[in-house]
Amino acid sequence: MRRTARALALIGGVFGLLLAGDTAAQAPAKKFIVGFVYVGPKDDYGYNYEHDRGRKAVEAKLGSVEVLTAENIPETAEAERVMEQMIQKGAKLLFPTSYGYLDPAINVGKRHPDVVLMHAGGFKHSANVGTYWGYIYNPMYLAGLAAGKVTKTNTIGFVAAHPIPQTLQNINALTYGARSVNPKIQTRVIYTGEWCNPGKAAEAANALIDLGADVLSQHQDCPRPVVETAAKRNVFSVGYHSADLQKFNAKGWITGAAWNWGPLYVRIVQDVVEGKADRWVNTHTRGGLESGYVALAPFGTAVPRAVQEAVLARRKEIVDGKYVVFQGPMKDNKGTVLLKEGEKPSFDFIEKMSWYTEGVVGDVPR
Repeated sequence: MRRTARALALIGGVFGLLLAGDTAAQAPAKKFIVGFVYVGPKDDYGYNYEHDRGRKAVEAKLGSVEVLTAENIPETAEAERVMEQMIQKGAKLLFPTSYGYLDPAINVGKRHPDVVLMHAGGFKHSANVGTYWGYIYNPMYLAGLAAGKVTKTNTIGFVAAHPIPQTLQNINALTYGARSVNPKIQTRVIYTGEWCNPGKAAEAANALIDLGADVLSQHQDCPRPVVETAAKRNVFSVGYHSADLQKFNAKGWITGAAWNWGPLYVRIVQDVVEGKADRWVNTHTRGGLESGYVALAPFGTAVPRAVQEAVLARRKEIVDGKYVVFQGPMKDNKGTVLLKEGEKPSFDFIEKMSWYTEGVVGDVPR
């Protein structure tokens, strides 16, 4: 009887180990959690819309990743609270995608050294915080080449949110490009003081048209209202953030600057999952047209074929490294020489831009 009991116990133990092993084999692998924080709605056809398209690319390419998102999060302590919530849910990589999220990201990073934070467009980093950005002013410059040839009034209207360096880069690049083919160009700027306020953006667009602008562009997170206003007033549009805006002013569409975050987001997430976060943290990652982070939107029917060909030829020169946007000679709109003949802009020249180039009317708000 003792032998029988021992045998049964042994068989039971072996069966238990086999069952446990089978259960472990069937248990789903724990997913790596990534969080995306947006300052506006995902469906704004602009800044947040394109970051969210990048998030969708991560989900499509990396099945082992679980993604958390939060939209309409203000650039206040609320951003820190949302990131902390994501970390409590297991997030090990966060993408705080708005300019005003930089200090909250740095603060969260100090409290959670095991979490990686990648901030969009920031000017400082730390041991576990990196920044990334695309030099979208490159396609804005190219759009300026086309706009300078298409305009009839020689006036460009620009609806801006805040006078931060990234906004000034785009105002200046568009103007710089347009004036290189049409020195009569003037750019007028109206600031809304908000990243996304459709009513204010449409009001500013109408005011600029009343001042003589027949080309409208912008640096707004939600660009659709400006493009739709241009369509209603029968003026041209230079798009920003997304090429999908073309459908809102098909007749007056010139071209525009668009983001392409998907490939970069996939690379960052994959590297962090594989323990290679050091490639991204404590550094600034930047790229222009050659990187694929940004793109020139398709041309509209308003742009003559010869102008399209000239713009694409200059685009190739930029990608090939034969031409650099903002290379000298260059002056601000007060006549001060910023870059001498043949001089190329430095990292700080671009990242700390605080002035208007020749052709932009008025002073930068302080």
